[in-house]
Amino acid sequence: MEKVNTTVKIYAQVISFLTIWAGVILISGIFNTVDLWQTIALIPQAITIYAIVCVLFIKWIWRWELLQGWLIKVPDLQGTWRGELRSDWINPETNSGIAPIPIIVVIKQTFSSIKCTLMTQESTSYSTAAEIVKGGDGDLHLTYNYTNRPRVTLRDRSQIHDGAAILRLIKKPEQMLEGEYWTSRKTRGEITLKFSSHKLEERFT
Repeated sequence: MEKVNTTVKIYAQVISFLTIWAGVILISGIFNTVDLWQTIALIPQAITIYAIVCVLFIKWIWRWELLQGWLIKVPDLQGTWRGELRSDWINPETNSGIAPIPIIVVIKQTFSSIKCTLMTQESTSYSTAAEIVKGGDGDLHLTYNYTNRPRVTLRDRSQIHDGAAILRLIKKPEQMLEGEYWTSRKTRGEITLKFSSHKLEERFT
């Protein structure tokens, strides 16, 4: 998915650099001398400051809400999400299904990457690949592949396995992720999550 509005990005880059260059010229005290060569000599300083601004943009500024939509296309999903997982797995001993499972999903995101960790009382899933994509209907979806590692004491009945999930981003009336998942154990189900906190939890609570 395109992370930045390309047209706006070009104008923003040019205006930002010229603004920084003008600021350097003003601070240097040669603003009123109209010395072309002295002005040009300040370009390396302007480039250095511009590079620092770019680093700050990639690390933090892109998350600013005022930039979302018109400049930044990718949503900021970083944080802890809480909800439940509903599986179609049938217990062979009772021949019945299982109740919804409480889950926590921790999303760690930078401007260029995203990682998802799903935790339950019994296991933890780590994404091996993840991205945000725009569907044909215009909705945004978080898609990821993962490896699930159950607690070692439970692996006699729950083996390590792989899977994938696709979750649609809902913004109103509250921020949610909901969708489906499927596994290499030939099970599948639904996931519903609500944004909980910007704090990144490290264990299931």
